[in-house]
Amino acid sequence: MKAWLSLFAATALFLNACSDATTPQTSIAITVGAEQAERYVPQLDGKKVALVVNQTSRAHDQHLVDYLLAQGIDVTKVLAPEHGFRGDAGAGETINDAVDPSTGLPILSIYGKTKKPSAEMLAGVDTIIFDIQDVGARFYTYISTMHYVMEAAAEQGIEMLVLDRPNPNGAFVDGPVLEKEFQSFVGMHEIPLLHGMTVAELAQMIKGEGWINNADQLKLTVVPVANYARDMTYDLPIAPSPNLPSAQAIQLYPSLCLFEPTAVSIGRGTDFPFQVLGHNEIALGEFQFSPRSMPKSAPQPKLEGQQLRGQDLRTSAIKGFDLAPLLDAYAAFKTAGKADEFFTSADFFDKLSGTDELRKAIVAGQSQAEIRASWQADLMRFKQQRQPYLLYPDSNN
Repeated sequence: MKAWLSLFAATALFLNACSDATTPQTSIAITVGAEQAERYVPQLDGKKVALVVNQTSRAHDQHLVDYLLAQGIDVTKVLAPEHGFRGDAGAGETINDAVDPSTGLPILSIYGKTKKPSAEMLAGVDTIIFDIQDVGARFYTYISTMHYVMEAAAEQGIEMLVLDRPNPNGAFVDGPVLEKEFQSFVGMHEIPLLHGMTVAELAQMIKGEGWINNADQLKLTVVPVANYARDMTYDLPIAPSPNLPSAQAIQLYPSLCLFEPTAVSIGRGTDFPFQVLGHNEIALGEFQFSPRSMPKSAPQPKLEGQQLRGQDLRTSAIKGFDLAPLLDAYAAFKTAGKADEFFTSADFFDKLSGTDELRKAIVAGQSQAEIRASWQADLMRFKQQRQPYLLYPDSNN
């Protein structure tokens, strides 16, 4: 455990919630669900517990695994999501079964061949705890993992406990709402690209809307964050994944992730992923950088070893879902006569977007205002739909 702590000490970051300049600030200390032992530890007495956790799953300066073991809870196994139990695997990298050297607990992968825990994997388990820091974007896969774990729990009669944490992009509800035909592991639910909900709120919505098999059979308990509202600032103490190492990366992630299935680099293979953009042939700005292989976060980055010209967004005010970088980059490719080289995977772009309408609008030359207008009615319907499941004061309604 000491080695793990030293690995992530360098990634500690201080994250302010993305909000308007007029948003009120607060000095009231919040308490995440995992640190409210009185609200969930007693109900675990005498039960065999499985944990869905990663490096962000902390309670009182301990990993949740160690914290619960110290409380005498019978933790029997860990289910590892994308990026792994320790959070040091790259995006999309297959997670393998293993044994935790610190506790001797079996670590079973639910990011690889198996994304939905099997009956065999959950044999003998009475309660599953989900405690992972999310960043509020539909395509960030931890909520897809939660979906499959909830479904497995419902089908096998296992209790589900979600320990909540703040959403660092919680001030925003924006972007296209996913169309069912574009459902995938980077978009399981008919929600906007930025949904403005925490994982516990989403868990309640997944159950309440019947988005999983046997939803009405699932015994779901959530422990909300104490003293939390969406317009509060919040310090995120651990990087949620290798390529989101800073507050700025998390703030820019919803706008820059759609560059993944394009020819443009967003800084994977640098010390500032999701904080820059550039290309080796099309000048997107004056800033220069060169992606390199980084085993833990970008073993084979896009445009590796090339000198790229683009934009340094590390001090950018971009927040929420801003289409300007994407529209400007496509326009630059079009001006250079290389528009047909911009999208490297139209299919994956549509899955990230949750629709093919966004890509078609970009190609058609629509403005950001025109594109944004196209999803406003869907956003209004979603805000009404999610209302019964909200746990915290919300400035978007």
